Amino acid sequence: MRILVVDDEHNVAETVRRMLVAEGWVVDVVHDGVLALEKATTEHFDAVVLDIMMPKLNGYEVVRQLRSVGVWTPVLMLTAKDGEYDQADALDFGADDYLTKPFSFVVLIARLRALVRRGAPERPTVMTAGTLTVDPAAHIAKRGDVELVLTPREFGMLEFMMRRKGEALTKAEILDSVWDIHYRGDENVVEVYISYLRRRIDTPFGCKAIQTIRGVGYRLAADGGG
Repeated sequence: MRILVVDDEHNVAETVRRMLVAEGWVVDVVHDGVLALEKATTEHFDAVVLDIMMPKLNGYEVVRQLRSVGVWTPVLMLTAKDGEYDQADALDFGADDYLTKPFSFVVLIARLRALVRRGAPERPTVMTAGTLTVDPAAHIAKRGDVELVLTPREFGMLEFMMRRKGEALTKAEILDSVWDIHYRGDENVVEVYISYLRRRIDTPFGCKAIQTIRGVGYRLAADGGG
């Protein structure tokens, strides 16, 4: 999943970013409302974590403008303002949920998963490719009835490839969507994780879901590879 975190407190934003990255999610961070509005209207995100009190444009106005132009990305307000009227205002302006600082990381993750599940009806709750299934909200992947044990990075890669099953994906596309935006290493790390993923989802089951497309990259077979 790809999340946009918006908070003018750099330390808070970085803490949230690291927490979400540890879950295997891709996270973009901005520190003011104007940049948040620009990013959320021109790029795709599964959810937005949005502070209320920010320079240039506050969180209320950001979510109001998003809804006014038909951007329905789920928005979770994460803020130090804990009054009941603040919460009511956030929901009235178009936010989907509200969490106050200090917050529980476990609750934040659970709320975001619930928002993605409810807020993206055009996406199936469980994605399938043959006997391979991925439930992003529950963070569960299976081959048939066997639950697969995956690291957060492996799960993120599988989820991305499932969303684009049947398509040839370059290493750059995989890096951009699965690795953190701060990653500056060799793109050959994708090859390493493709190898890891094959050992988890294919080899034990005699399947070949992940195909190498010479000169291009990789493709997850639409039929799950058998």
